[in-house]
Amino acid sequence: MSHQPPQHRSLQPTGPPASGPSQQHHARLNDPLMSSDRSSMPWLLSSIMSAPSETNSRANVLTSQVNELNIIRQSLYDLETQHGKVRQQFEEELNRLRSELLAARQGLPTGIPHPTVGPASVGPLGPLALPILLRHSWWRRTRTGPRPERQRQGRERLLERERDREPRDRDREQRERERERERDRERERDRITDQRDPKRPKAERIKTDRPGEQLSNHLLQFSTFNQRLLSSTDHFSPSLGPGHTPKLPPPPSSSATPGVGPGLPPPPQPSASSSHAAYGSGAGPSSSSAPPPPLPEQAGALVPSSTGGFPDDLDIHTYPADLKREGSDWFAIFNPKVKRVLDVQLVHTLMHESVVCCVRFSADGKYLATGCNRTAQIYDTKTGAKTCVLVDESAGKAGDLYIRSVCFSPDGKFLATGAEDKQIRIWDIAKKRIRHVFDGHQQEIYSLDFSLDGRLIVSGSGDKTARIWDMIDGTASKVLTINDPDSLNNDAGVTSVAISPNGQLVAAGSLDTVVRIWDVSTGALVERLRGHRDSVYSVAFTPDGKGLVSGSLDKTLKYWDVSGLMSGGIKGRKEGANGAITNGPGGGAVVRKDGEPTSKCTMNFTGHKDYVLSVAVSHDGQWVVSGSKDRGVQFWDSKSAIVQCMLQGHKNSVISIDLSPAGNYLATGSGDWQARIWSYNQTQ
Repeated sequence: MSHQPPQHRSLQPTGPPASGPSQQHHARLNDPLMSSDRSSMPWLLSSIMSAPSETNSRANVLTSQVNELNIIRQSLYDLETQHGKVRQQFEEELNRLRSELLAARQGLPTGIPHPTVGPASVGPLGPLALPILLRHSWWRRTRTGPRPERQRQGRERLLERERDREPRDRDREQRERERERERDRERERDRITDQRDPKRPKAERIKTDRPGEQLSNHLLQFSTFNQRLLSSTDHFSPSLGPGHTPKLPPPPSSSATPGVGPGLPPPPQPSASSSHAAYGSGAGPSSSSAPPPPLPEQAGALVPSSTGGFPDDLDIHTYPADLKREGSDWFAIFNPKVKRVLDVQLVHTLMHESVVCCVRFSADGKYLATGCNRTAQIYDTKTGAKTCVLVDESAGKAGDLYIRSVCFSPDGKFLATGAEDKQIRIWDIAKKRIRHVFDGHQQEIYSLDFSLDGRLIVSGSGDKTARIWDMIDGTASKVLTINDPDSLNNDAGVTSVAISPNGQLVAAGSLDTVVRIWDVSTGALVERLRGHRDSVYSVAFTPDGKGLVSGSLDKTLKYWDVSGLMSGGIKGRKEGANGAITNGPGGGAVVRKDGEPTSKCTMNFTGHKDYVLSVAVSHDGQWVVSGSKDRGVQFWDSKSAIVQCMLQGHKNSVISIDLSPAGNYLATGSGDWQARIWSYNQTQ
């Protein structure tokens, strides 16, 4: 029930109304015009309410008109493109006619093709040939025919060709778009790969993340050599898809413009007086016109070594079936010059979110650790499942922080990681917590290795030192410094370290091409191994400790006999005041500054097409394995230095490899953001 408001009657005089202005105002209120205005108020209100909807409708109309204009514009663009194609066809037809005209003029046979003649060059007569020939009635009668009919025929032929070419053009454009997208993905991946150069001081890194910046424009200390590490346009992408014929990568060209990448140290810039000055041009040894310097005398007598046995233009599809193994995106080929005794198979592909700088198996072979940007991962080698991710949340968030080296403790409880922030972190794997942080290095840490008893860990850094750390008290028990007065290069940053199986020796590869060996107990330098012609990037002891394998940017591996340093061979040897190695209880006779060393290079492994970045020796000592910038992995017979197998399974440089200490498994880490686990076994 609605409530009706009370009606109030206005109080007015009972007498006749008084005349005056008030009476006139009252008359205006009762004016019929005012009544009509009041009656139009609802219409005005409804008009106001409907205005937004009308505005929206007008906006929609405007939008549709804009869309129509865009469609018309696109149609004009398409017509312009079509016009360009037709014009090109007319020009081709015109050039063909010019060629025929020239052939007819010169009396050439019509059964052989003639070169296309352009408007500015029509045979020996030049541009005047066509007007001269067209003035001859014979040519007009025999070639031109009735002008309208010929034009009609020409238009019909062009239309027919256009109809035939449209499907082909669409297919070609589609393929071009797909290739362009693939190139964009490759460039983006390589750009991220090449953004950092983690084996060099931060202040000296070349930044490549600013638009338009070119590596060749930098004048930093290592700029000429930094271009030689990870190529942004590497020359081989393994693919065994339909219609593609993968081939072995060709030798690197000196005209290529490689980039830099994480996980690899920059080769040093030799001084002008260095015997390696010919390499300072930035294009690597292959670009130098001067011959490389001869091997030093201490390299010793070399066992004749194979050059690989694989031709550069080898076609995997025509290779003998019994000498190859193929997968969907990888293949392995075997040396036809030796008996095949090995088989290789891909087990797992482990995807990462950045460049994989390092890979390392646990001592029991059950787990694989990998290092990339800011994280270290641990995988189950049997299933390929990721079991652990280690991230230091306290580390600064700005920029990249590549983990360049990982190493399990022998008992598998701890994982050591070395990164570009100069710190060594010892992780408790079960708790995913940091147990120790070792500080002391002045530059980035490139390599780590545990002793077999788990008490010591050795680290190598760009600060020209290797340090031995005590896992019990967390201190650096020894600092092994490179201070040779006769070093070939001022930069002797340590790129790789390894502890001998008996725990007595520490070997270190350096940017100055020298491999050095120290006594763990005394910290004395006991051997200097010279023979490589470029920076040494990787070293590894054989399981018996009598041999040492080194890999270098000179594209070779070397085997060094260090058995003379075993079983008391290093007793009394120490480094003299000026870097000479002395012998005897009182540091008597000088054994090596210019004299003959105890250890010699007995084998050269040659066959890689580009830098050797990582080496490893199998647990039984039978195989030496190497990873290279040529994207390949090669298995070598450790007794003869002859290659047995070449494996191609990555789309970028193979930065790191490792062989399982407990089984026949190989791990590879690459700039293509992948780590892979492979099995290798003896054939029957």
